[in-house]
Amino acid sequence: MIRMLSRPGLAVLALCVAGPVLAAPPFSSAPTTRRTFDRDQRQQLEKINTYFNSITNLTGKFVQVGPDGSKTQGDFYMSKPGKVRFEYDEPSPIELIADGDAVAVRDRKLATQDIYPLSQTPLRFLLSDKLDLMKDTNVINVYSDELFTTVVIEEKSLVAGTNRLMIMFGAKDHQLKQWTVTDPQGYDTTVAVSHLDSSKKPDPRLFKINYERMLR
Repeated sequence: MIRMLSRPGLAVLALCVAGPVLAAPPFSSAPTTRRTFDRDQRQQLEKINTYFNSITNLTGKFVQVGPDGSKTQGDFYMSKPGKVRFEYDEPSPIELIADGDAVAVRDRKLATQDIYPLSQTPLRFLLSDKLDLMKDTNVINVYSDELFTTVVIEEKSLVAGTNRLMIMFGAKDHQLKQWTVTDPQGYDTTVAVSHLDSSKKPDPRLFKINYERMLR
């Protein structure tokens, strides 16, 4: 059985479960009124689109900080469209795997697995084959300083409330640096990535979800 999205603190690009899983209806990314951005903001968005769309495979390391200040870390592997794996270092028992259709969150210690539609997680933005931030997301702000260009995306649900996704890119290279998911209760989960390598193709077996586990 595939459950619909999920819970306070689903980071991103989702990337981990930081709280209890709650059923919720699909999000709508379409804003009621389209915001207007100046020329510089539009150029920044175009550069980020170009960066994302130039990448097919990506590996690296990540550090995640939860709403309570707890820190976990590990390695991630991405293959577009739709596939990613986050392996958390011990003592965390968590693995997160997207296979192109669904996202599985495994707890090795409890021997459990929860499945969510990829289309109902923030990961769908980062794993899309072709991304157009202006058309595909509800961008509510774009701003830059000497170090980062930051894009803020908002999603609203009548039942679950408003989730906000803040993604930070390098101001010069436009590479992905980190993102923060703010859940409807105002709790933040931040994931920072480093040691990025787009030259290697990850083993396809890394993105296999064992659906039989859900039937037992």
